[in-house]
Amino acid sequence: IRPRRTGQVLDERYRIEDLLGEGSVGLVYRATDLRLARPVAIKVLREEYAHGEILERFFREARVLSRLAHPNIVSVYEYGDTGTERYIAMEFVDGTSLLDLYRHGERLPLDDALSVMLQLLDALACAHEQGVWHRDIKPANLLITPEGRLKVTDFGIARIESSDRTHHTTVLGSPGYMAPERYTDEAPDQRVDLFSCGVLLYELLTGEAPFRGSSSAVMYQVLNQNPPAPSSLPLRPPAPERFDTVVARALAKRPCDRFATAAQMRDALCAAADRPIRPTVSIETLVRLRTVR
Repeated sequence: IRPRRTGQVLDERYRIEDLLGEGSVGLVYRATDLRLARPVAIKVLREEYAHGEILERFFREARVLSRLAHPNIVSVYEYGDTGTERYIAMEFVDGTSLLDLYRHGERLPLDDALSVMLQLLDALACAHEQGVWHRDIKPANLLITPEGRLKVTDFGIARIESSDRTHHTTVLGSPGYMAPERYTDEAPDQRVDLFSCGVLLYELLTGEAPFRGSSSAVMYQVLNQNPPAPSSLPLRPPAPERFDTVVARALAKRPCDRFATAAQMRDALCAAADRPIRPTVSIETLVRLRTVR
């Protein structure tokens, strides 16, 4: 399908304002809901992919998000099918992704990095309680709003605990953030998300990825090697040593050696911080974030 033009109306309800992004299987627009007079994000599946596993994943994202009500998770409003276009209408988030931040070489202050992690773990605790694990936690899927709130997006390859449609040996996800069991025949559970959280925490503390290189090199490292402790890296300011054990446990090769739940990892982070952690990212950091958009 060709991208829709500004002003066109989808399904007699959503007026297209502009194109936010274009991927291999779909497009995302900013639009206006003409009935409710509110901004929305519209994800439209390309017609040539509207079948088989990709269509099922598209349906799954709508179903997953519709059952998750949490301030740190993007809300889904509606799934639509016009006969030629399949789309999801979602909450529009006017935010900056952590990926954009990384691309500009930024490193969050420690208090803001911890705020991001706690908000993420709160969102995952909600998802896991509903029997859903995300399976693709990475900076591109984490947005920071102008109010400093984290929003988790893109549940397109989420695993639903009661579903048998996604075989556990199907490898979908992002190298460098995928847990070891994602590469093997071991059936994964919600702890794959906690491994991804360990990768993200490592990056937030150090500004560096724990596993780097080609896809095959990353896979080997994830399966066989432990990255150096964050506090051992020559950084200014240094990563506090008290977070090393939290990172190491989250990045454990065996799921049984990781945190059992998102709430447990959250408690460990709070204990290591040894001071109150902000519920949102600071105003000073938000000003910096706006400069990288």
